[in-house]
Amino acid sequence: MLIPSIDLMDGKVVQLSHGESRSLDLTEFEPWLKKFEKYPLVHVTDLDGAMRQGSNATLVAKLTKRLPCQVGGGITNVESARAMLAAGAKRVVLGSALISDDKVDTAFAKKISDEIGAKNLVFSVDTKQGLIAVSGWRKTVPITAEDAIRALEPFCKAFLHTHIDDAPRGSMGGGFPMVEARELCKVTKKHLMVGGGIRSMDEVRDLDALGIDAVVGTAIYSGVIQIT
Repeated sequence: MLIPSIDLMDGKVVQLSHGESRSLDLTEFEPWLKKFEKYPLVHVTDLDGAMRQGSNATLVAKLTKRLPCQVGGGITNVESARAMLAAGAKRVVLGSALISDDKVDTAFAKKISDEIGAKNLVFSVDTKQGLIAVSGWRKTVPITAEDAIRALEPFCKAFLHTHIDDAPRGSMGGGFPMVEARELCKVTKKHLMVGGGIRSMDEVRDLDALGIDAVVGTAIYSGVIQIT
């Protein structure tokens, strides 16, 4: 399944090349929302929240009323997770909050799972050069996605893995590494979503054949992947 991605910064829809420089900056995205309405799930990230430099909470709340969204970015505790679910999110996505002192914080993962319910949680295990990236992808810690998934497996409904080294390149990308996708499938039986460099419906179908959903942003906005 294809899951459209909406990344928010400064009240705009953006895409960050390799998690850094902007490769897309949209102020008018109503036409995209109309296209996304037909999808069973849309992935929304508040990048300002993820980078601890602000919030797009008002815009996120509008999106969750309009679209079936899973939402991440700046969700760091039980209270913020509850607030996001109350605002209409179908599920909440946590990443950096799951890492403490360069280790997977299983105690926090268990607490939020007990309080919120594993069915409402997606854990993000994004990597840069093979290591988990946190703080808005600006820092890496000495943990692999596979090791993080093994530690967090009991506490969530699904995992999201973004291959930051390829995210997003649109038509320039080499695509998501399928070898990595197959390895992740061996590690978890939970619902798995991946993103980063996905540039064709053939890739989406190949991932789907593995039981993996494809989170796609730049390739949609640039027209490399056409949706109606």
